[in-house]
Amino acid sequence: MTEVRPTAAILWARAPRAGPVVVEVSAADGTPRRITREAAEADDLIVRLALDGLTPATRHRYVVSQDGERAEGEFATAPPAGEPARVSFLWSGDLGGGGFCRLLDGGYRIFRAMARHPVDFFLFAGDTIYADVPCRRPGLVPGADFVATTLAQYRAKHRYNREDPAVQDFLRRTPVYANWDDHEVKNDFAGTTEPLMPIGRQAFLEYFPIATPADDPHRMYRAVRWGRLLEMFILDTRQYRSDNGAPDGPRKTMLGAAQRRWLLDAVPASTATWKIVVTSVPLSVSTGKPERRDSWTDVSIFGLAPERGTAFVAERDAVLGQLRTRGVKNLVFLAADVHHAELIRHQPAPGWSFHEFIAGPLSATTGRPRPLDARLNSHTLFARGGIYNYGEVAIDPARLTVRILDEQGGALFTHTIEPD
Repeated sequence: MTEVRPTAAILWARAPRAGPVVVEVSAADGTPRRITREAAEADDLIVRLALDGLTPATRHRYVVSQDGERAEGEFATAPPAGEPARVSFLWSGDLGGGGFCRLLDGGYRIFRAMARHPVDFFLFAGDTIYADVPCRRPGLVPGADFVATTLAQYRAKHRYNREDPAVQDFLRRTPVYANWDDHEVKNDFAGTTEPLMPIGRQAFLEYFPIATPADDPHRMYRAVRWGRLLEMFILDTRQYRSDNGAPDGPRKTMLGAAQRRWLLDAVPASTATWKIVVTSVPLSVSTGKPERRDSWTDVSIFGLAPERGTAFVAERDAVLGQLRTRGVKNLVFLAADVHHAELIRHQPAPGWSFHEFIAGPLSATTGRPRPLDARLNSHTLFARGGIYNYGEVAIDPARLTVRILDEQGGALFTHTIEPD
């Protein structure tokens, strides 16, 4: 499994046992690199390898071996910022929720459908595990019938999902940009008040090849540039957030001061045609209880705002206001979390609009569409609940096309947007 950049990649693998692991990486026309790393029990046998000096927009193959056992995979590096390369990717979230875990008959089948798409990468938009939900339904692969409260248990939850053959096959051939949400630790948690957050965070960072900076090894928010057409801004909506029960207002934050400054500087400065902001929780769909809202919005089941909300509307609207004032165009927010698919066009101010795309679940309790936050002046283009699903985004110089697909890979809806 890899996370890629134009000239770099992080390769992730888990060894069968402690000891030396040999990694060979090569481009189609290049000399293989051969690197040895030590897998240790203390690291849960995980090996992470930072590769640099790679050629942009080039397919690479890799082999990871130990004592005669081997796994093969491949990845393509991103194109340089000035190249008008087409790009396509999948996104979804919510894997193993509500006890809907690996089936004895077929495992996580949706990944087989996803593997049939020749895309550039997969955006895993949160709830990559359900650490706080036991898998107790009949017909499931055993191994996750517990609530995680220790590092060993958090690791075991990640390992359980990662051992699924369909998940492995997909991730060996498709680079992934992973984002966390609440169930990597505990339902609706806030990192500033949740005592389990540090060990849940450690397990998440161990089990995904996330490029964290050397001076801040816990930082997960990051930008990913993919040629001239796309730049993604992946948010961390958990680690820095205020407690959900605090009243909404200018002092309440989901992003924290440093991440918010980064976002408001980076998005307007981007020269990419399309700016996609990845937020694990939706902008316009309310989640959590009224006294402890968990998403950006606090609207009721009728789409109406309360007099005293507990969501993060003040920060959301301040961020959107800054992006509008600074003239950001071709803006899309991607989310998962609510266990239904929905494509939305928002126009919170005259002459300025943007889109929000929601997909999921991959395998979890299914949800249903609900009233949106009327303050965003929203128009639903498509909404569907009751099914496992994922989304596909394809971008070329003339347009962005988004599709919602079901568990078998059948297209449910297609929408095209031309850049402004």
